[in-house]
Amino acid sequence: MNKITLLLDKKYVLDFFQKKVLPRYPDFIEICDIVIKKHKKNIWPTTYHVVFEFVTVFRDKENNKQTLPIFCSAHSEEPRRNAHKALRYLWEQDFSSSDLTIPRALFYDNYFKAIFYQGVEGINLYKFIRQKDYKEIELIIPKAAKWFAKLHKLPVKKATNFNPKNSRIRTVIPGSNYILKRIKLKYPEYFDFYKNVYSVFIKKEEDFLAKGKLWFVHGDAHPENIIKINTKNKKSPSIGVIDFTDLCLSDFARDLGTFFQQVDYMVGRKIGDAAYAQKIKKIFLREYIKYSNIKFTKSLEARVNNYYNWTAMRTATFLLLRDESKKSRAEELFNGVGERMGL
Repeated sequence: MNKITLLLDKKYVLDFFQKKVLPRYPDFIEICDIVIKKHKKNIWPTTYHVVFEFVTVFRDKENNKQTLPIFCSAHSEEPRRNAHKALRYLWEQDFSSSDLTIPRALFYDNYFKAIFYQGVEGINLYKFIRQKDYKEIELIIPKAAKWFAKLHKLPVKKATNFNPKNSRIRTVIPGSNYILKRIKLKYPEYFDFYKNVYSVFIKKEEDFLAKGKLWFVHGDAHPENIIKINTKNKKSPSIGVIDFTDLCLSDFARDLGTFFQQVDYMVGRKIGDAAYAQKIKKIFLREYIKYSNIKFTKSLEARVNNYYNWTAMRTATFLLLRDESKKSRAEELFNGVGERMGL
């Protein structure tokens, strides 16, 4: 039996949480109940990649009850210890405010190679895109820009790089060499194109980073990781950002390029309006510039575009190499990258 399945056993989880979670909430004396939700359940004979939510009911001395979402993110081949450290660090840097927040790290468990954390309650931006809820989208986007500007302004002089491999296109998991090998094996007709574009991506990034300047980068900036928190303030929503597996020191343009590509892709798929995608990207960039005090120079634009194209290739690779390949959708992304890069 794969050990991660223990976290799907309610009796086991209740006992585990009484010992490991309850002491972190001193206002409560008991965990009364847990409901297990499986957001990601990739479990094989000996390996796994999962995200479970434990809807946890706490009780205090006065018999009052409160329900909190406790999450577990675990990967048998990629221990989440660094993500735990990253969350703790950001919490200490005032990312625990009600306006711009993150999940609260609870503990790292070595046996499960998992991080446990109190989640951010709300609805992600991607859901509003799917629902074509333009009003909500345009309320969230400025706050998201403010959140990323705040992250990128954090001092890095004495900071820890929580994820060195993910700091570079060459090595970001699973690594460019691994991707090229898989493409050569399964889709040799695409190999030369992959090899060419990745050589450009890597060279442009390394030329810039050779100058020695770094920023904190989220590394996976896309609408599913941006959460509108459930609050009563409808005009100025609070925003939480989740998933810090890829947090590292790198070029902040990576978050911008990644986010812009994902907006184009998701709005294109779910709304079908390229002009609207442009509109919300302009809102994001306007607010980001305001809060970060940066100038959107030609040099920065070129770096953003490099990461935009790289993210498009990552999305295409996912579509191509998944169990049920989406070859035609991948080719649409290839063609777009090729046109923009003149290849």
